[in-house]
Amino acid sequence: MPWRNEILKQHSDRKADDLWRDLRSIESSPDRTIDVDGKSLLNFCSNNYLSLASHPELITAAQAATQKYGASTTASHLIAGHTEIHQRLEETIAHFVGAEKAVLFSTGYMANLAVPTTFLGRHDLLVEDRLNHASIIDAAKMSDAKLRRYHHCNAAAAGKILAKTESENTAQRKMLVTDGVFSMDGDLAPLDALHQICKDHNAVLVVDDAHGFGLVGPSGRGSLSSFDLAPNGNTMMLGTLSKAVGSFGAFVAGDAVYIDTLIQHARPFIYTTALPASVAAASLAAIGLFKSEAWRREKLNDNIQQFRKLANAAGITTTDSTTPIQPIIVGDSAAALEISAQLKEQGIMAIAIRPPTVPVDQARIRITLMTNHTADDIEQLVTALAGALAP
Repeated sequence: MPWRNEILKQHSDRKADDLWRDLRSIESSPDRTIDVDGKSLLNFCSNNYLSLASHPELITAAQAATQKYGASTTASHLIAGHTEIHQRLEETIAHFVGAEKAVLFSTGYMANLAVPTTFLGRHDLLVEDRLNHASIIDAAKMSDAKLRRYHHCNAAAAGKILAKTESENTAQRKMLVTDGVFSMDGDLAPLDALHQICKDHNAVLVVDDAHGFGLVGPSGRGSLSSFDLAPNGNTMMLGTLSKAVGSFGAFVAGDAVYIDTLIQHARPFIYTTALPASVAAASLAAIGLFKSEAWRREKLNDNIQQFRKLANAAGITTTDSTTPIQPIIVGDSAAALEISAQLKEQGIMAIAIRPPTVPVDQARIRITLMTNHTADDIEQLVTALAGALAP
């Protein structure tokens, strides 16, 4: 087939440009160390920030729920898949983040698709940060809304877009969507300014806090809480349960009028099987640990500071990120792959991130730190990085 040959050519071009991606078979839990190809490596590429994925309380909760509810819910939430554990988790999340109501989704990607496609149409406006997650960009395309993107974290530019459409009366509904903590850069969106801009221009603010929930703000309530804000009024919050929570799934939280609309109309919610009860139970256990084991965030912050201090002392250029995501910008994709390979030889798993995940010429080693990394682990990482980056 001619188009099959075209695809093979695309594959060949991708490999030639150092953009080909391979799957790795992981042979252990995503903890401080990870087993790959029969070799134990220090794991600096997991989103298991608080080291909860292997916590005994999460495992015990998941096992007990599996015994009672089985391995699968076998139905969507609106049919027969919404158990009492799902209900408790939604209520717990809403209370924790200061929202009126929350609804669960099976993945963060589905949650991000759900919000714009449910609320917006072709006469509406969607404003986004240029470095938003791919799922938010896809949601814009699927919503049929007019998409306008502003320079990264530039609240003034976002405000100009909203003001222009308001003066021209070219949009019926307006929504601004941003990551809370940006997944590839680790920086925090200026949510206080964006919240005020949305309020001034009658727009709804939606914050995808996949990498902030459980980590930032008082008790880990998320990026909004860092600015003394909450998902209510003109603001909605999305969060994942697969990163700091150490489980799986996602949620959207906000005023009941928005959440009820999602339950009634969001296709990614209506037409998919609910999360297994075991997963919901593990998430419940993890959120309980946010308060009882607050030391986890403190230890993680210590690790972040240690990494940045040692890296700067070693002449390694870091970004302004104060979160567990610490990108080392390399630029060239081939160079990033080579550095990742050298780190693996030194017993360290740290993956090269390349376009289109990041902009062209912005390939990087995306370092992610966890609570249970030791001081020796971080020192070993910095030493290996310095050697790999040396000319």
